[in-house]
Amino acid sequence: MIGLVVVSHSRPLARAAVALATELLPAQPVRVEIAAGLDDHTLGTDAVAVADAITAADSGAGVLLLMDLGSAILSAETALELLDAPHEVRLCAAPLVEGLVAALAAAGGGADLAATAREAEHALDAKRAQLGAPPGGPAADDHAGSDTLIGRPQADAVFEVTNEHGLHARPAAELVSALGALDAEVLLRNATTGAGPVPGNSLTRVLTLGVLPGHRLEVAATGPEAALAIEQVRAVTSGR
Repeated sequence: MIGLVVVSHSRPLARAAVALATELLPAQPVRVEIAAGLDDHTLGTDAVAVADAITAADSGAGVLLLMDLGSAILSAETALELLDAPHEVRLCAAPLVEGLVAALAAAGGGADLAATAREAEHALDAKRAQLGAPPGGPAADDHAGSDTLIGRPQADAVFEVTNEHGLHARPAAELVSALGALDAEVLLRNATTGAGPVPGNSLTRVLTLGVLPGHRLEVAATGPEAALAIEQVRAVTSGR
């Protein structure tokens, strides 16, 4: 499983970002390291600390770095030159907070380094959709073929969403985490607005559906645990 490193000028900021992500996605088996600030009170970044964090986060599957501002990127680039042993590392252009949440969800579901980076880099798509702005990149290309389950599911259902929060950050993260643990491919579509379908294991894509209380959510699933996946969606959308 890949590891994550948060590089920030502020140690309290980095800790808060990690606390938010792990609160939304508890019990993810992902190593998350922080390389932030010069100490608890002094702003700055340290390339040596970043290199140490990469080494600590790497279990052999690679490490994704999420950074806040310009010199954090410079420190991350310098850290790559300081590593004693080769590591597969990717510096990610995603926004720090949204990107970390998306990356944690993807990595926790077993995504590789490239797929996790794609998820993180599309982390603002849900916010853009909510504000009526176009998506920031070729998200459809990143998930080519993701709508091919529609019309041939082993299980399907349509639920009215009675969860008081709809599928906003916390319930969406809960759903993605639950589906990621199952041997099933799941597609979700907002039958009320027509948004989707999107893969159920992608937090960034699920959030673009804009599912609100009272909306109807269409689910299509295939695989050995398709029926269980349907029940997981039912549980989350009903707030059980």
